[in-house]
Amino acid sequence: MPPRRDRDGWRALAAVLDAGLRFHATCACCNDGPGHRPRTMREVRECLEVADRTGLPLAKVLTMPEPTDAYDEQHARGGGCAP
Repeated sequence: MPPRRDRDGWRALAAVLDAGLRFHATCACCNDGPGHRPRTMREVRECLEVADRTGLPLAKVLTMPEPTDAYDEQHARGGGCAP
């Protein structure tokens, strides 16, 4: 969780939760954590833009450490370059 006074961090956390992402481990036997989540609104805005341009679900783009990797994923699905 962000520090109490980190408004930007709390807004980013709210955006991640609104997209349906959660922070629990993938299974009970291991603790490999939730994976990448954006920590600032700048990162969230970048993810929103990439999701809009590629057509990928926002929740998927939010979990990518480098949202621009979504363009590679779009090519793998057979899509063209986004303008």
